[in-house]
Amino acid sequence: MTDKISEELIKIAIEEDLGDGDHSSLSCIPKESKGKARLLIKQNGILAGVEIAKQVFSNIDPTLRFEQYIIDGNEIYPGDIVFIVDGKTHSILQAERLVLNIMQRMSGIATTTREYAKKLTGTKAKILDTRKTTPGMRYFEKLAVKFGGGENHRMGLYDMIMLKDNHIDYAGGIEPAIKKANEYLHLTGKKIKIEIEARNIEEVKEILKSGNIHRIMLDNFSYDDTRHAVKLINKKYETESSGGITLETIREYAKCGVDYISVGALTHQIKSLDMSLKAI
Repeated sequence: MTDKISEELIKIAIEEDLGDGDHSSLSCIPKESKGKARLLIKQNGILAGVEIAKQVFSNIDPTLRFEQYIIDGNEIYPGDIVFIVDGKTHSILQAERLVLNIMQRMSGIATTTREYAKKLTGTKAKILDTRKTTPGMRYFEKLAVKFGGGENHRMGLYDMIMLKDNHIDYAGGIEPAIKKANEYLHLTGKKIKIEIEARNIEEVKEILKSGNIHRIMLDNFSYDDTRHAVKLINKKYETESSGGITLETIREYAKCGVDYISVGALTHQIKSLDMSLKAI
């Protein structure tokens, strides 16, 4: 399934960029020209997206030769060469920007995720991403989170029931929202988990009274309220801290005893890592 998604996204991206032809290359470089190019790292970070890059080159031209030196998830430093590709010059140039766009963004996400993950060393908490991703790029961005040492929350609306504040309000409250969610799972036969958001300690108590869920999200809780909630929940359900958590605050939330911490900034507030694809 994931390979199919990756292939489809790459084909869409190629079509978006190539249109009816790379007229820059066609206008000044002979069609039979051959060449080499190397991916050069210009900034410290965590590598992500080299396997996707390989797919991009293969989709554009399966005759291109790809020699890889560094794998996804490894630390990278200025001057490192990730791969060398050689073959038709036109094919290399057609793939250049798409490869860089994917790898620079994925490596930026992996690098940011690694920074957050390091803050959790020595605690039981795990870092999660969110659905705050670039439309059409979610698969790549969530893959990058994993290379950085994080874990994926749900991939989309289809693989978990996530009862957030609006769901609860529209459903008429916590108890009816949980009841209806469980009835839905029973009727459809779906085997997916239920997570529900709590906005305060009173809502945590109400959720505990209703039961029949898998995880409680503590949204925008203070440290003291998080510790109180974790104590009330007492390992009966998984716990997740969420809401504006930063590099400066994540460790304190982890020390409150939660199982997971979700951070939207992993995918929507990152800076792409600097690298270039240069002709040899």
